[in-house]
Amino acid sequence: MSSATATDNMLMTETPEAGRELAIKLARLSIKATQPDADVRGALRPDYAENATDLIAVAQVIATEFATIAAANRYWAD
Repeated sequence: MSSATATDNMLMTETPEAGRELAIKLARLSIKATQPDADVRGALRPDYAENATDLIAVAQVIATEFATIAAANRYWAD
C-alpha cells in the first residue's frame, strides 16, 4: 500500500490507485475502531470470509470510502 493516510486529515492522493488503497485502509481502520479487540476480530474472520453476503458488504464499504476520496480529489482532474 502507498504511504497515503488520513492521519493528517487529508484524503488527497496522487492517483486513483492510491485513493483505492486509502479507501481499503480506512475501511480496515473502521472495523478496528468498531471492534478494537484483535482476538475477537480474528475469531470472527472465518465467519465472514466464507460468506458471500458479508464479502459484498465489505466491498460496499470500500466503495463508499473510495467515492468520498474521489470526490475530495475531484476525481483526479487537473
